[in-house]
Amino acid sequence: MNRKRRDFLENNHIKKPSFIYALLMLGSAVIIVATGILVFEAPIQILMFISMVALIPFMKGLGYKYKQIKKAMISSMSKALHPGIILLSVGILIGAMIISGTVPTLIYYGIKSISPQFFLVTALVFCSLVSLAIGSSWGTLGTAGIAMMAIGMSLGVPPAITAGAVISGAYFGDKMSPLSDTTNLAPTVTGGTLFTHIKHMLWTTVPAYVISALIFTFIGFQYGGVVDAESVSALTAYLSDTFHLGLVPLIPIVVLITLLVRKWPPIPSIFIASVVGALVAILYQHFGISNTLRVLYSGYKAESGIEVVDSLLQRGGLTSMLELIALFLFALGLGGLLAETGVLERLIASFADKIQHTGSLILVTIIVSYSTLAIGGSIYFSSVMRGTLMKPIFERLNLRPENLSRVIEDASTQGGALIPWTGSGIFTATTLGVPTGAYIPFCFLALITPLVSLFYGITGLSMTRYEES
Repeated sequence: MNRKRRDFLENNHIKKPSFIYALLMLGSAVIIVATGILVFEAPIQILMFISMVALIPFMKGLGYKYKQIKKAMISSMSKALHPGIILLSVGILIGAMIISGTVPTLIYYGIKSISPQFFLVTALVFCSLVSLAIGSSWGTLGTAGIAMMAIGMSLGVPPAITAGAVISGAYFGDKMSPLSDTTNLAPTVTGGTLFTHIKHMLWTTVPAYVISALIFTFIGFQYGGVVDAESVSALTAYLSDTFHLGLVPLIPIVVLITLLVRKWPPIPSIFIASVVGALVAILYQHFGISNTLRVLYSGYKAESGIEVVDSLLQRGGLTSMLELIALFLFALGLGGLLAETGVLERLIASFADKIQHTGSLILVTIIVSYSTLAIGGSIYFSSVMRGTLMKPIFERLNLRPENLSRVIEDASTQGGALIPWTGSGIFTATTLGVPTGAYIPFCFLALITPLVSLFYGITGLSMTRYEES
C-alpha cells in the first residue's frame, strides 16, 4: 500500500469532536494548569507539559494514531525555534547592555534629569519611543525598562506602578511599530495590509494612550515629593564607581536602533549590538574577556549590598531565557494538539451563528483572544488561532480585515503581559522584578484599549466595511 493511500485511510478514521467532547478536552487542560498554579504553586512549564500529555488519550479516542499525534505536536513545537533564538539573543543583549554601561548610564543620567513629579509619564513616553524605534517590547523592557525601574525605586515610586508605565510604553511601540513582528503578523493572518492595519489601530490606541498618560501624570504627583536621598546617593555612587558613564556606553543601543530602523532582521541586529556591547565592556569598562563572556552567558551579578542595585542589575544572560523557551515548547505543543483536533473551532461554532452585531462580535473576539493566550501561552499562537477562527464571522458581517487585525493587537499583543504563564508574562515579570499580579492594575494601556475597541464595536464607529455591490 503506497504512503498516500495509507495516510488517507488513517485520516478517514479520525472523528471530529462533539461539543461535549471538545469541552472535556479543553476543560482538562485548564483544570490541570489552574489546579497546579492555585493549589500546588507548581511551575507553569511542567503543568503545560502534563496538560499536553493528558490530551493524548482524548486524541486516541477520536481515532488518531500516536505518530499523527506526535507529528501535530512536533510541527507546532517547531514554531518555537525562531522566537526561541530571539529570546536567547535578548538574554545575551541584556547582559551586554548592563556590563557595557548602557543601562547604568541611562539610570544615572535619568535620576539626575527626570523630575520626580513627571517620572511616570516620562517612563511611559521614553519606553514608547524606544519600542517604536526597535519594534520590540522585550528589547525595550530589557534595556530602557530596567533603567526606569531603578530610577523609580530611587525616587520612591512603588515598583508595580513603575512597571505599569514601562509595560504600557513598551507594548505601545510593539503594537504600533512597522518593525514589530506582531504588527506584521496580525494583518497577515487576517488578509489585510500592514499600514492600513497601523492606521486603523490609531482609533483605539491614541485615546487609550492619552488617557493612560493623564492617569500616570496624576499618580506621579502623589509621589513627587517622596525621594529617598540616601538610596539615590548610594545608587549613583555605585554606578559612577563601577562603570565609566557617558556617551561611549550608549553606542550599543544606538547600533541596535540603527540596524532595526534599517529593517535588519532581529536576530543579527541583536547579536551585533551584543557584540558591540561586549567590546565596549572589554575596551572601555575594562572588564576581562572571561568575565564578559560569563555575563553574556549567565547574566550580571551585583553584590554591592545596595538593595536597588542588587535587585535590578542582576539580569540577563543566555541561561535566563531557558525556562521561557521550555514554556514556549510545551505551550505550542498543547496548542498544536487542540488546533489539530479542532476543539476551539467546535466550541466557537456552537455560538457563531448567534453573532449578528459588531458589538457582540468584538466582545467575543476579545474573550477568544484572552482564552487562546491562556491556552497557548503565546501571543503568536493566540493571533494565528483567533485570526483563523474569527475571520469567517467578520466576513459574514461584511467587515474588512483591518477590524479583526486591530482587535488582535488591542487584546492579544498587549494581553500577553497580563497572563502570568504566557511567554510575555514570565519575561516581563522576570525582567522587571515585579510579579504579574502586582503590575496588572497599572497596565492602563492594556486595560483601556480593549474597552475603546468594544465601544467602537457597539457604536459602529470606525468599523470599516466592504462596499456593498
